[in-house]
Amino acid sequence: MCTICEAPSLLQDLKITIQNASLVFPSKQTEKKSMFLSNIDKALNLPVETVHFFPSQKDFPPHLVAEKLKTTLAKLLVPYDFLAGRLRSNPETGRLEIDCNSAGIGFAVATSDYTLDGIGDLVYPNPAFGQLIYKSMDNLEQDDQRLCIVQVTSFKCGGFAMGIFTNHVTFDGSSFKIFLDNLGALAADKPLAITPCNDRQLLAARSPPCVSFPHLELTKFHDSNPPVFDAISEALDFNVFRLTSDKIVDLKEKAKASGVTHSDARITGFNVVTALVWRCKALSWDKENIQGSNLDRVSTLLYAVNIRPRFVPPLPISYAGNAVLTAYARAKCEEIQEVPFSRLVELVSEGAKRITDEYARSVIDWGEIYQGFQDGEFLLSSWWNLGFNEVDYPWGRPRYSCPVVFPRKDIILLFPDTDENNGVNILVSLPSKEMSKFQSLFQKYLA
Repeated sequence: MCTICEAPSLLQDLKITIQNASLVFPSKQTEKKSMFLSNIDKALNLPVETVHFFPSQKDFPPHLVAEKLKTTLAKLLVPYDFLAGRLRSNPETGRLEIDCNSAGIGFAVATSDYTLDGIGDLVYPNPAFGQLIYKSMDNLEQDDQRLCIVQVTSFKCGGFAMGIFTNHVTFDGSSFKIFLDNLGALAADKPLAITPCNDRQLLAARSPPCVSFPHLELTKFHDSNPPVFDAISEALDFNVFRLTSDKIVDLKEKAKASGVTHSDARITGFNVVTALVWRCKALSWDKENIQGSNLDRVSTLLYAVNIRPRFVPPLPISYAGNAVLTAYARAKCEEIQEVPFSRLVELVSEGAKRITDEYARSVIDWGEIYQGFQDGEFLLSSWWNLGFNEVDYPWGRPRYSCPVVFPRKDIILLFPDTDENNGVNILVSLPSKEMSKFQSLFQKYLA
């Protein structure tokens, strides 16, 4: 089954009151040092905001949770000492690094005048959820910006939200999940679930750097095309497309039935959903805004791939930095429209397969030589299988975890479904005319 959830009426003001704000420091003295940042880390110097919602638990009222979290975070900042540091440019090389100086992370306690149920459908991204992230440290000097801020917001029902800001240089999705697992473990007075590997030199560029592939997914700053992360002000519709696990199984069967050319193409849930989204997005472009026929246009899909298992030898699962690279799939819109669904799944699968040990090292070396950015029609950002909802805390698992998102035409997001473990929610933001066409194509290709 597929359900299209058009925008509900969203609260604009969650009526948040900050009760207090402070800094949390490592509970033990840590070594003062400079932490090297890889070229992947450096390219991700941007904020990430996530909110984790919890229902009321009589044994864990929000004020006790806040106290427990503050104490636990102090302990966690010992193995994660870099998180209490500050970004700086190396005075000799000019390279971005983390000064591990134990300057602390931000911590805030807040209340809302609403109940948890009263703030609306948690699955439907509401920009107002950004109010659950403490912001008043934004006016600090550049060299004193916190790399992490945690806000605990209690609702009138006894439920609460844990809003977390991090700078993306600190974690990728996989390492942030381990951080949360460790937070839950220490809060329950257990040992670390996984000891983090903080050696970012594991992803250092080679000397001399050697770019051995063309890297069509990257472009240099002096090129004319805007980066995929350029936010352009434009009126956008905002819809969530929900696919059940049964419908995802149907898509896999459709890929098999239409004949996969190469037996090693991976018919996974992610690949079939991504292929479907790519087809609808590519073919929904407004022809009035492009020159010539839309079918002659080349569409490039981008998505992130975890490179930990792709290195030789593999990176530790516990690697705490950013170990993701951008895979791509490219095709003319005419091909995207005409080929069997299995071929699109193949093209998506080939994007990840392309990222071998040598390819990954070549991307890292590219970043040593050039300043650039990801280059494509849109980025598909998947939070589907990161497992943030599965973290065990003493007060239970979250009812829902999600990033704070804003409408972006060039980013489509995949979220887990709260009602079904293996279902997926697809968040799409497009101009009205393109959204209407996307929705029509989505229903057509699912039939």
